[in-house]
Amino acid sequence: MGLKIYSTLTRSKEPFETIESGKVRMYVCGPTVYDKAHMGHAMSSVVFDVIRRYLEFSGYQVTHAMNYTDVDDKVIERANEIGVDPIALAEKYIHEYDRHLRDLNVMPPSVKPRASEEIDQIVQMVQALEEKGYAYEVEGNVYFRVAKDENYGKLSGRRLEDMRAGFRIDVDERKEDPADFALWKAAKPGEPAWESPWGKGRPGWHIECSAMNMHYFGDQIDIHGGGNDLVFPHHENEIAQTECLTGKEFSRYWVHNGMMRLAGADMSKSTGNVFDIDVFLQDHDADVFRLLVLNSHYRNPLTFNEDVIQQATRAVERLRGALRPASPTPGKHDEAETELVAHVENGRKGFRESMDDDFNTPGALGSIFELVRAINQARDLGVSEVALSAAQDALLELTSVLGLRLAEMRDRVGDAAPFIELLIDLRTELREQKNWELADNIRQSLADLGVLLDDGKEGTTWRAQ
Repeated sequence: MGLKIYSTLTRSKEPFETIESGKVRMYVCGPTVYDKAHMGHAMSSVVFDVIRRYLEFSGYQVTHAMNYTDVDDKVIERANEIGVDPIALAEKYIHEYDRHLRDLNVMPPSVKPRASEEIDQIVQMVQALEEKGYAYEVEGNVYFRVAKDENYGKLSGRRLEDMRAGFRIDVDERKEDPADFALWKAAKPGEPAWESPWGKGRPGWHIECSAMNMHYFGDQIDIHGGGNDLVFPHHENEIAQTECLTGKEFSRYWVHNGMMRLAGADMSKSTGNVFDIDVFLQDHDADVFRLLVLNSHYRNPLTFNEDVIQQATRAVERLRGALRPASPTPGKHDEAETELVAHVENGRKGFRESMDDDFNTPGALGSIFELVRAINQARDLGVSEVALSAAQDALLELTSVLGLRLAEMRDRVGDAAPFIELLIDLRTELREQKNWELADNIRQSLADLGVLLDDGKEGTTWRAQ
C-alpha cells in the first residue's frame, strides 16, 4: 500500500512522495519560550518524534528542524513583567525544554533554530518581499499585502472577505488592509531590537519560521508540522509569504496534531489551563505519557485526566510483563513455537499497515498488544527461551519505533538477572522453611527496585516494572 499522510492543505490522505528520493525535510513549529512548557507541548513533540522514528524505520533519511520562538510579544511582555532581559528569559526556558525532550525520549532535532539567531535571513526575506511588491513599510513597520496573494486562505479554508468582516474597528490605521500582517516591527522601549533597512526593530512572528525554513532547507520542504491551533493565522501566513517569494509549493504535506484537553478545554498557557511536564514526570514514567498520546490518533483531540493516565500505566505494565523470562521448566512445544512465529509476522504486518495509514498509532498498538498476548500464552505453554526471546525482540523493535524505552529497561535489569534469580532461589528455600517474614521481605525489596515476582505452579518468575 505504501505510506499515506493526511495533509491539512488538501484535506485528504496523500501518497507520501518526497522532493528528494529517500530523504525527508521536516520542519515542526516548537514552543514560544516565555514560561514553563506544559503537556500540550510535550504531546506535539512526541507526535512528531514518532513520525520521524517511523520514517527512519521505513528507510528515509530525515532532517528534522524544530524552532524556538524567542522573539515574540509574549516573551517581551513576560520579561518586562518580571524585570529580566527577554533573550535571557527565553534562554532559560529553551534549556528547560531541551531537558524535557530528553526526559520524554524525544530524539534531538537535527537543527534547533531560534529567531534571535536568524535576523539576517529574516531581514533578507522581508527585503525580497518588499522588492516584489508583496510588502510595504510604514513608520519603520513592514506589512505583508494579503490582497496581492490570490491564494490566501487555501490552508485554513477562510475567505479574505469574511476575515475582513471579522476585524475590530480599532485596527491599525497604518495598514493598507486590516488583514495585512507584520513582517517587521519598529523598535519600542523595553524591547530587543536589531538594525534593519527600516530602522531598528524586530521580526514579526510568521516571518521567523519562513526564513528559518529557507535557511536550512531551501525553497521547499516535505513536511511542515505543528498543532492545529497554528493553521490560522501562523501557517496560513507562512504559506503566503514563502510562496509569493519563491513561486513554488512551500510544503508538500501540512501535518497538524490535535489539541490536548484538560478539564474539557484546550491546554493553553494563555488561559492558565495547563499541566506542567515536570509535575507529571515526578509521578509517572515517560513511557506512560507516550502510551497516553499513542492511544489516540494524532489528529484527534486528546483528553488528559486521571483515567487515561491510569489506562496508560496499565498498558505499560502489560508491555513490560511480556518481557518476563521463559518458564523455569520449558517443555517441547513445536506447535506453540510455530504459532508464535506466525504471531510475530502478523504483528509486524499489522504494525506497518496501521502506521502506513497516516501514522495510525492506535491500530499499531493493537497489533503490538496482540503480540503481547501471544507471547504470554506461549510462555504459559512452556515454549523455549530461544523461541520466546525471538518474539520479545520483535516486540522491542516495534515499541522502540514508537519511542518506548522497553529495551533500555530490559537491558538495565538484565545485568542484574543472575542476582535476581539467586534471590528468588533463596526466597523459595525460605518459603519451604516457612520463614514467611524474610521471604516477604525479599519480595518487597525486589518490588522497591522495580522487579515484581509471580508465583505459579511451575515456580516463580519475575518481571521488571
